[in-house]
Amino acid sequence: MNNTSFRLIGSLPKIGIRPIIDGRRKGVREALEDQTMGMAKAVAQLLSENLKYPNGQPVECVIADTTIGGVAEAARCAEKFAREGVGVSISVTPCWCYGSETIDMDPYIPKAIWGFNGTERPGAVYLAAALAGHSQKGLPAFGIYGRDVQDATDRSIPEDVKEKLMRFARAGLAVALMRGKSYLSMGSVSMGIAGSIVNSDFFESYLGMRNEYVDMSEFTRRIDEEIYDKDEFERALKWVKENCKEGKDNNSPAMQSSRQRKDWEWEFVVKMTMIARDLMVGNERLAELGYVEEAQGHNAIAAGFQGQRQWTDHFPNGDFMEAMLNSSFDWNGIRAPYIMATENDSLNGVAMLFGYLLTNTAQIFADVRTYWSPDAVKRVTGKELTGIAENGIIHLINSGAAALDGTGQQSRNGEPVMKPFWEITEDEAKKCLDVTSWRPAIREYFRGGGFSSNFLTKGGMPVTMMRVNIVKGLGPVLQIAEGYTVDLPEDVHNILDKRTDPTWPTTWFAPRLTGSSAFRDVYSVMNNWGANHGAISYGHIGADLITLASILRIPVCMHNVPEEKIFRPSAWGAFGTKDLEGADYRACKNFGPLYGKF
Repeated sequence: MNNTSFRLIGSLPKIGIRPIIDGRRKGVREALEDQTMGMAKAVAQLLSENLKYPNGQPVECVIADTTIGGVAEAARCAEKFAREGVGVSISVTPCWCYGSETIDMDPYIPKAIWGFNGTERPGAVYLAAALAGHSQKGLPAFGIYGRDVQDATDRSIPEDVKEKLMRFARAGLAVALMRGKSYLSMGSVSMGIAGSIVNSDFFESYLGMRNEYVDMSEFTRRIDEEIYDKDEFERALKWVKENCKEGKDNNSPAMQSSRQRKDWEWEFVVKMTMIARDLMVGNERLAELGYVEEAQGHNAIAAGFQGQRQWTDHFPNGDFMEAMLNSSFDWNGIRAPYIMATENDSLNGVAMLFGYLLTNTAQIFADVRTYWSPDAVKRVTGKELTGIAENGIIHLINSGAAALDGTGQQSRNGEPVMKPFWEITEDEAKKCLDVTSWRPAIREYFRGGGFSSNFLTKGGMPVTMMRVNIVKGLGPVLQIAEGYTVDLPEDVHNILDKRTDPTWPTTWFAPRLTGSSAFRDVYSVMNNWGANHGAISYGHIGADLITLASILRIPVCMHNVPEEKIFRPSAWGAFGTKDLEGADYRACKNFGPLYGKF
């Protein structure tokens, strides 16, 4: 395993815990000190024991030095949080306190309040008063209130409260981790794909990120002038020859490259991979070699590579580069994945980034290519779809840039999974590589050659497909579809796969249906998808995505998450409680993007 240092500039955001208390001295406050501070410590322990940063280290919590009974102590807490690098705020209380005098007023920090459900003291009354203050001031906050009454002496955190605390914390940390980082556009617009028209207003106003841009000629400059670590290149090329098996060349004999040309292409794409990484996060080794400026990088938490067609009509494609960077391992060992969008589709890159920051796992970039109805499958193959595929499937396939973690060769309790890098074993990484072949690129698409990964994702994994789209006059919207990867009989897979491009990686996906709206059938899911690409994350994370989107003020236009799992700021209820989707749109429009008004 590679070292676990955080590769980006800036400290890891901490979670700040604010114990709020009734400020009345001479009996009231004193009687509540232990219980209030105990709540704060219990929340800190819960989060630190269960959440990790993208580098694998436990999430760090900071508790206010004292309980907060008024504005002076709130100000001291705010000063400490600023000094400690707090990016997420959770207030806790078992009692009545002074609403707007004690709330967190930082407009950029996601905030939640847990009001203890007990009869001895009115923690729920403070919760309601404080949330009303947040709403009135335009500072939406999440309210957490346990379903069942607890005794005053009960120091446990109920399961329903734990679920909301964890969901909020995961989403809040994702927001804090993005802030101040960069999206690096390598090249420009690929083949007219709207998502690769990088929208700086969206990144700045909604995500708090900056945009960086380099022309693809920077790759040729660094290759020609040898601005890369030659020692690492030799080690990388040796590793690639030992671990990345070259697959069948599906080009016609007249279009196939010579062995000499293919060997050159392998060297070229390995250099591309190193250079893209160096452009994203820098490389101190370059400074040692005399390239101090190039060593800095762009502090990019995500990036995209245009490729087609100005690059790929002449040079080897970016498939190997994108696939290896998106994966959790390479010649330097097992390490955190990078987020790299194919065809510079920045909006799909953002969806990948959301999934990654919520799960710490690699993400699959794919075309949402084809809906196969049960009737169409039977007509073409003579076989009927069964099991979770019985209502039809969606073929997720792209030109070979999907993370190799997507093979499903990692396992937990005997089931296929995609793991955070610190849980991946050397054997699991090797299995991912062993079931992947690298097919020479189809020259009709990629005149400059290159290599595309080819694998088949194991079925049975719970996954979530997501996508950010931007609509004129509306702004960004998020789509979510939870479902499962599917195993098809080998003969059925082969027939369907060969109708598209058998040199590319395939994931068969069956969304979970609800019987209504966009999820009444699989066709409707495909028909309502807003773009040609989707990001696929391991696990059913739709509820976390909805919470994250509400913090950023991005409405969710399509999802199949059960209503009881939806968790948004309490102010959303003021925009309607019957039609939650409509209320979400109205609330997001009213409050505006998180970073758009300050």
